[in-house]
Amino acid sequence: MATENPTRTEAHGDDHGHQHRDVSGGWLRPAVFGAMDGLVTNVSLIAGVGGGGGSAHTIVLTGLAGLAAGACSMAAGEYVSVSSQNELIYAEVNKERLELQNNAVAEQAELAIMLRARGVSPATARQAAAEISAHPEKALAVHTMEELGVDSSDLPSPLVAAGASLGSFAVGALIPLFPYLVGLRVLGAALGLAAVAAVVGGGIVARLTDRPFWRGALRQLVLGAAAVGVTYLIGTLVRHMG
Repeated sequence: MATENPTRTEAHGDDHGHQHRDVSGGWLRPAVFGAMDGLVTNVSLIAGVGGGGGSAHTIVLTGLAGLAAGACSMAAGEYVSVSSQNELIYAEVNKERLELQNNAVAEQAELAIMLRARGVSPATARQAAAEISAHPEKALAVHTMEELGVDSSDLPSPLVAAGASLGSFAVGALIPLFPYLVGLRVLGAALGLAAVAAVVGGGIVARLTDRPFWRGALRQLVLGAAAVGVTYLIGTLVRHMG
């Protein structure tokens, strides 16, 4: 029997399974959190450079560099993370496949026990386990779902996750830069626009997890403001030291 994977998902139904994969490792989670990360990262950079007395040109340059570096870093990290998770699942599935090949009787008995735990009568559980075990790939799929909680044939794509993370980070990072790019070179405008985006983004994240909109919005605003405050303070201190 394969050991239980600590990164198992809890999706068992088709609809719930697709929803869970989107949130935990498909495209939705990296897209939403990538946008929030891009927003907080770049508005903090802009605040730090602005607090340090940087010119509008310097702020734009810093913001664009932060956008490119952060988006690439997020994409690479997401790709490695999802790939590693998939590889771990494949390794566990291979262990289960070997168990089915080398200990078929024990695995069939184990499957009957799992069916009985779900409320199936002993006789029916034995019969069902025997029928399922007669088809190795079906037996592997059932054991994998029961023991690991995943469908190994429908895992999230590392490329999709990386692409979603890269694109959404870039969008989030572009928001505080937008006033400068259109000629409104006022730090307050960048901070205000970022605050609005934080409220909207935090609220969307809250709704995705079935929590009140304003709870998530306020949390994201407070956390973003704290990051901005720290970098602005650092920039101000450096300016006075110079």
